[in-house]
Amino acid sequence: MEIPFLDLKRAYARYGEEIEKAVIKVLRKGVYLNGEETKALERELASYLGRRYAIGVSSGTEALYLILKALSLPKGSAILLPSFTFVATAEVVVRAGLRPIFVDVERESGNMSLPYLEKAYDEAKKKGYKVSGVIVVSIFGIPARLDEISEFCKNKGLYLIEDICQAFGSELSGRKVGTFGVASATSFYPTKNLSACGDAGMVFTDDEKLAKKIEAMKEHGQTKPYYYEYHGVNGRIDEIQCAILRTKFKYFEEEGKLRENIAKLYSENLKDLFPIVKLLHSPPNSRPLFSLFSIRVKKRDELMDFLKKSGIQTRVYYPQPLHLQPIYKRFGYKRGALPETEALCEEILSLPFYPYLREEEVWAVIEKIREFYKI
Repeated sequence: MEIPFLDLKRAYARYGEEIEKAVIKVLRKGVYLNGEETKALERELASYLGRRYAIGVSSGTEALYLILKALSLPKGSAILLPSFTFVATAEVVVRAGLRPIFVDVERESGNMSLPYLEKAYDEAKKKGYKVSGVIVVSIFGIPARLDEISEFCKNKGLYLIEDICQAFGSELSGRKVGTFGVASATSFYPTKNLSACGDAGMVFTDDEKLAKKIEAMKEHGQTKPYYYEYHGVNGRIDEIQCAILRTKFKYFEEEGKLRENIAKLYSENLKDLFPIVKLLHSPPNSRPLFSLFSIRVKKRDELMDFLKKSGIQTRVYYPQPLHLQPIYKRFGYKRGALPETEALCEEILSLPFYPYLREEEVWAVIEKIREFYKI
């Protein structure tokens, strides 16, 4: 049995005809940017998340960048962020003229640890850095400890920015992830919980001034025709992607339940393999909406090879932490600086996971893992 890591064609088979009709409608209308589809999507997703404003942009990366730039943070000031995340989270910090300070994670979830955040903040202050904010990632759809981190930021006078690119739809303490910080950024990349057929993203905030500034900055900083108040970017979302996203959003709750069922099946049938196989856990009073189902395992590379020979595709997110990547060498991190993150990168493995993965395929993955460890 061949089991792909991800099969987007199965989702397309579910509602492809509706997507095609929505795209054709946009093409025939002849309005491809800043039209009704964009406005409608922004209204719908702002309402879903419980935010006053939503601004559609060209990617999750650009969403994060625009938030940082619109906050007008002191040049060269520091942003605390996890090292265990996709490179875009750190990339935008450097691009915005700020200094990334990497924070270790808690082993249970793979998310930023509050004690390590406090430690990183204290060390940064001792070195004389001005700390302006925190970017917190809810990795793989697992909510970070947002209530605790939000309180920390409030006490220290720091901006909290949420990277929810992997966690749109997740909840903590009865609130949607993406509503705890001054602003949040999500991605609609094709692998995400709510996905476009290409690149797209969105910024969410309750701050009217910030929303208006980002709205202008995504249009080259233009506040009225050919009048530029800010240094901006070409960061618009397009009408075709918005039409696709609106169609797929109709199925978002349904697909979320499918994701939950698959995650439950994996969890219930792998938990007894502890400590050889370790599950990642969400904080109390949370509801994760997994974008990836990842486990920590012994002999990871050997297991991957065994599964590959059995026709099962897996992936590693992420094999090397950001603080040890060549592009961040100048910030002085050495191996051993973030031990929990480094250990996680050596053990993490993502299993096949998407809404239309079949139950028998999940069982096949589980059985092959058990076979490898002879359990």
